Amino acid sequence: LILTFFPPLLFFLFFQIIQQSPPQFSSFLKELSNCHCQKGAAGKGRSRSTMSVLLALRQQHGTKWGLGLGQRALMRGLASSSSCGSGEVPKVKLLVDGQLEESKTQSWVNVVNPATQQTLSKLPLTTGEEFQRSVQAAKDAFMKWRDTPISVRTRVMFKLQELIRANTEELARSITMEQGKTLADARGDVFRGLEVVEYACGMAPQLAGEMVENVATGIDCYSIRQPLGVCAGICPFNFPAMVPLWMFPLAVTSGNTFVLKPSEKDPGAAMILAELAMQAGLPKGVLNVVHGTHDVVNNILDHPDIKAISFVGSDKAGRYIYERGSAQGKRVQSNLGAKNHAVVLPDADLESTVKALAGASFGAAGQRCMAISAAVFVGGMDKWRQPLMDAAKSLKVNAGWEADADVGPMISPEAKLRCERLIQSGISEGAQCIVDGRGVKVPGYEQGNWVGPTLLSHVQPHMECYKEEIFGPVLSCLEADSLDDAISLVNANKHGNGTAIFTRSGAAARKFQHEVDVGMVGINVGIPVPLPFFSFTGWRGSFAGDLHMYGRAGVQFYTQPKTVTSKWIMDDIATSSSSRMPGLDRVGS
Repeated sequence: LILTFFPPLLFFLFFQIIQQSPPQFSSFLKELSNCHCQKGAAGKGRSRSTMSVLLALRQQHGTKWGLGLGQRALMRGLASSSSCGSGEVPKVKLLVDGQLEESKTQSWVNVVNPATQQTLSKLPLTTGEEFQRSVQAAKDAFMKWRDTPISVRTRVMFKLQELIRANTEELARSITMEQGKTLADARGDVFRGLEVVEYACGMAPQLAGEMVENVATGIDCYSIRQPLGVCAGICPFNFPAMVPLWMFPLAVTSGNTFVLKPSEKDPGAAMILAELAMQAGLPKGVLNVVHGTHDVVNNILDHPDIKAISFVGSDKAGRYIYERGSAQGKRVQSNLGAKNHAVVLPDADLESTVKALAGASFGAAGQRCMAISAAVFVGGMDKWRQPLMDAAKSLKVNAGWEADADVGPMISPEAKLRCERLIQSGISEGAQCIVDGRGVKVPGYEQGNWVGPTLLSHVQPHMECYKEEIFGPVLSCLEADSLDDAISLVNANKHGNGTAIFTRSGAAARKFQHEVDVGMVGINVGIPVPLPFFSFTGWRGSFAGDLHMYGRAGVQFYTQPKTVTSKWIMDDIATSSSSRMPGLDRVGS
């Protein structure tokens, strides 16, 4: 009786004490007081130990409400229960053959809140034996899963999208705590991934084959699409929910099994998604989750039972993964770095263009592969300078869970230092820093990895700040005399991920979309990421592989065509005495 009723009484007392605390925190405690044994959206119980909750409260002492929420996301059966009662930092679990298990590794890395430097959890560097078991589980599950009717596989996706919608806030809070982006951006992260799950719900037509009857007398020929087997995904830090959802839903709905490696910097959202997938009905072994860094990536690249690899990340890592994976005979789709340009014509609408440039450049602290990092002003920058400066200065740098936050922290101190170094290199080479985001101080979060919105003007193509992908809230401003010059500048860059043009001229927009050598083009749209019924089509130095992610190309990546030519002996039924119509003798056999 004491164990049953004493914890709720403690929660009630805590709630009375913090009546004057921030409303979000009060709401959080209200929810916790009822979550000792709460039913999940799927109707299955999700145990949340009282000690886990008390740990979250204890770790929250003296901090903002968001910290407890980030811990709670990991406490939902995804972190070690043994650590919860001892006051230790929780440990992120593996998912192997349908079971969440604590790694036996001796090597762990910290998952750190980039706004506070607080250690949220410890992530295991998966051992070789654990990795082998995860791949074996996927291999063992493959034959039964591929033979599961497509209608059943899509029903799992229907349930998964329902569960993701029901848990969007928890996913977003986990992302904000581990990755740093604002809650609004984190919700967008979840939603854009959810759209791919919705696309997977309509998988059946994408798997349809083709048939030609009577390719020869009594012979039919048809093609079908079949899954590959065990596939794997290697995810970046900047979209902890969206990118995993680009990968495993299409792969498993196509009939494959999957081994997922989330980023070691923010694994929480991927683990929540894995739990939701199991609740949605995904059988054991169909989805497995491993953690780690270089060694685990190499294991994925070299394992003979893994047939295909999806990757999103940096140039260096992506090239390595593509080359090593391809050398092992695997299919690889590797989305690499970017240098996305916005070309601004003099006739563009001032207000909407400035707003789009600011959002595309500084949103998510510039840590997006489709962020606009270079703006090319045709005819000069003069009329755009002050409005852009005003827009950059108006954005509030703060912890992502704070209500007024527009720009969150960068992912790590190393990323911050690199960004600041590239800003300084631009200044040293002759660029003008008209808005300087270095040295930003955020009261209450002095240890955060802060870089505020930064504008560099008079940038030239030879400068390091232009040639390198800064991956921070920095917009490099260049000028061009004509649209032709602007197109030539964009095409001369090695990357070809995304680009945009801002203009009122349909003729200019059509010329740009036709001549620019970039895979995704926005017309008065700053970040032209395609919806899932298209594909994410980076070109040139921004992609290595043959088939792009999600959409029809994504389904084709996770499947392979098989062509069947069939002939049935017709002895048991009456047939015409003539197999050829008169007059066709000269056509040939």
